[in-house]
Amino acid sequence: MAERARPERSVAEDAAAEEGVAEAVAEEGVAEEAVAGGDAEREPGEVLVALADPTRRHLLAELAARGTATGTELAEQLPVSRQAVVKHLAVLSRAGLVAGQREGREVRYVARPEGLAATARWMAELAAEWDQRLRDIKRIAESGD
Repeated sequence: MAERARPERSVAEDAAAEEGVAEAVAEEGVAEEAVAGGDAEREPGEVLVALADPTRRHLLAELAARGTATGTELAEQLPVSRQAVVKHLAVLSRAGLVAGQREGREVRYVARPEGLAATARWMAELAAEWDQRLRDIKRIAESGD
């Protein structure tokens, strides 16, 4: 990827911006729920919407590979601002795919692969239904009815 120029910002400005997004996520109860293990299963649509964006897929893969990272660390890998990365992380958090944990002035994010479980089950059920439909169509076509 081409390197992009970033506006100079102070550490305090970066921390304040990340804190603002983290607080917005926390107000919705998403970060605390995810960290505390409150595992209300997400609708498959929420997960699919979150994964529809290539930047969010990249962030999730990066978190899965690294273990944990801050929004600033993740932004270094992408041609978008740190604030944009944190907003993407908030979408992933709402879908149950990542969790944020405040450590001092930073928010460290971690991937939550169990967030994919309900969607994977739904997709397996859907695939089984379609396999049955296709077997039925084949049977009808071969019987000449």
